[in-house]
Amino acid sequence: MKHYCATQTQALLPFPALVDMLARTARDYAAGSIACPERTSVPTHDGGGALMCMPTVGTDLIATKLLTIFGANAALHLPVIQGQVTCADAHDGRFLFGLDGPTVTMRRTSAISMLAIRTFAHRHVGRVLVIGTGTQALAHVEALAALHPAIEVAIRGRTPRQAEQFCARYATDRLTLRPELAGEDGFDVVITVTSSREAVFDAPADPRRLVIAVGAYRPDMVEVAAPTVRDSMVYVDDPTGARAEAGDLIQAGVDWSTVRALADALDTPPDGTRPVFFKSVGCAAWDLAACRVARDMQARLPDDAA
Repeated sequence: MKHYCATQTQALLPFPALVDMLARTARDYAAGSIACPERTSVPTHDGGGALMCMPTVGTDLIATKLLTIFGANAALHLPVIQGQVTCADAHDGRFLFGLDGPTVTMRRTSAISMLAIRTFAHRHVGRVLVIGTGTQALAHVEALAALHPAIEVAIRGRTPRQAEQFCARYATDRLTLRPELAGEDGFDVVITVTSSREAVFDAPADPRRLVIAVGAYRPDMVEVAAPTVRDSMVYVDDPTGARAEAGDLIQAGVDWSTVRALADALDTPPDGTRPVFFKSVGCAAWDLAACRVARDMQARLPDDAA
């Protein structure tokens, strides 16, 4: 079985194909043709790390993501998250290939945000605010550069210095990347990618602005202020996972009967007269979508990559 490193995995997951496949896979998941149980997380005996397993079974492929998460690794100059996604044939169980797990997570998560932009942004996207300076901020900048070239992306960090350093490090000629200006407004899309426990975005809900929340993956986390969430039409990528993990929605006390699935909007998007808040929590089905793209892309790669 071929195992692909991070660079090879990135090459196997181009954003245009990944966004299209996520749309197809979201429909499959909503229709019940993908089995996607809740993720399993087992802490280490010393409490310093955890093993996380995310399996999913489609009609064509089986994908399993196995990750280790050790927060103290950053101080040791080691990766905090390590792991792989293993893909097998759903008809005969043959193991086909393995992908770098963190790279899959980065790209499929940012690609879900790009699918949300394609679905919910009813006007030209020219200016985007990304709040955060970590790996998901980078993944989203890469996705925006690939799918929305020539736009302007502003970065907000915990400090102005962090935003400046991020922009200097990841500058690209495919878009304008710069720190957010004090008091700046008028963004078409706001994307939050932090692990904050207090709101980092509290502007009133506005139908001219799509808000996408990617962080706040635990009930005690929150990125977007409760009034902004409650005054918006709320969509989530995974309605099942959101009830347990979407801190923004849990802390806002949303009426879950009004929360809609992204899959529902793919064919009948909202008309744009009301603000939209999209919450991404992730699920193993999106790893399956990545495996589908990688399977299709393998034959196109040069021999030294494949």
